[in-house]
Amino acid sequence: MADERTAFSKLHRRRFLALMGLGGSAALLGACQPAPAAQPAPAAPSGGAAAKPAAAPPTAAASATEGDKAWQDLIAAARQEGKLVLVGPPNPDLRANLPLRFKERFGIEMEYLSLPPNQTEVINRLVSEKDAGIGTVDVLIGGAQSMFTVAYPAQIMAPVRPALVAPEALDTSKWTVGKVWFKDPEDTYFMQMTNFVVGQLAVNADFVKPAELTNWQDLLDPKFTGKISAWDPTLPGTGWNTANWLRTTFGDDYLKRLYVDQKAGVPADARQWADWLARGNYPIAVGPGSRDIEALKQDGFHLEVIPPFAEAPGIVTGGYGLVMMLRNAPSPNAAKVFANWIVMREGQEAWGRLDQVPSIRTDLDNSWAPSYTIPKPGVNYFDSYDWNYVNTAFGESIPKIRQMMALR
Repeated sequence: MADERTAFSKLHRRRFLALMGLGGSAALLGACQPAPAAQPAPAAPSGGAAAKPAAAPPTAAASATEGDKAWQDLIAAARQEGKLVLVGPPNPDLRANLPLRFKERFGIEMEYLSLPPNQTEVINRLVSEKDAGIGTVDVLIGGAQSMFTVAYPAQIMAPVRPALVAPEALDTSKWTVGKVWFKDPEDTYFMQMTNFVVGQLAVNADFVKPAELTNWQDLLDPKFTGKISAWDPTLPGTGWNTANWLRTTFGDDYLKRLYVDQKAGVPADARQWADWLARGNYPIAVGPGSRDIEALKQDGFHLEVIPPFAEAPGIVTGGYGLVMMLRNAPSPNAAKVFANWIVMREGQEAWGRLDQVPSIRTDLDNSWAPSYTIPKPGVNYFDSYDWNYVNTAFGESIPKIRQMMALR
């Protein structure tokens, strides 16, 4: 019976890797940003130098010592397991370098599997694994939509909060929101470890002068008809996230006029969008990714990001920024070590530099992230990871947006 179970587990893992687009170490790259926009979110300070810790009273010192021992014991247990299987963003820099950083720090191998374009497929596969009583993945880092609406009802998660034992991970004075940040109702399972601004406008300044756009209403000017592009608003991810934020802020009529009447271009993929923007086919982009913007700028194109408009300054999102540990993890201690490390200074800097996103820690300066992605204190952003919004808004708005787009 044990041999049959082992054989089934190996077969299931091969099928899982096939779904992930992996024949071994090769990874399927794709864009898969989650969810919507909604509640005002706390802004993250841009950082600064780390302060020296004040002398602790005896009780606090004893607590820190106990935390240190728990952390060292956890590392020792994880080293006995020897390996971590992590599913994460389809970013080749992360896939190539994060395992190296993790092994250098802990002596633990990391197998990094890149998410395919549809994260829900992977979540469904993990649900099937849980139902079968097996597990091939230790940690998944991804977006909110399918975690909240598929993973959570199926209860495939292991609790992250009790796994956090490293004193540095638990030091809430170093979290930009003043607490260890969870998004689920139990405040336990989905830990948010990135937070950045999206929903910007970018223009090719050789074709459209930035000064021509002073507010969101300017996009409706007839002179910009056929010159605006945006991700598909009818699909989960960045396109719907941006479109529904604009719909929520300005109403259905505004969205129809922008996407339908202005004949907005909807690209098939990031390469086509970048080509449109670079060549001036669609010199105005609504909600482009910062990595795409920065890549075009490095290639010499005259791209500029429009400063936020006061009436709707933008969305904050975790992007691929929720940490979920799996209930049936093959290496549960290694999963716990990773969950601690990725919100510590070293892990946050490694992740931030490789993914070019700002940290949620106050003791890092975010110098690697484009300035327009760093949340500013006091700005009323919409939080695309709000639990209630993610669980309700998509079902309400998608039928309306699809009906609107059918008029094109």
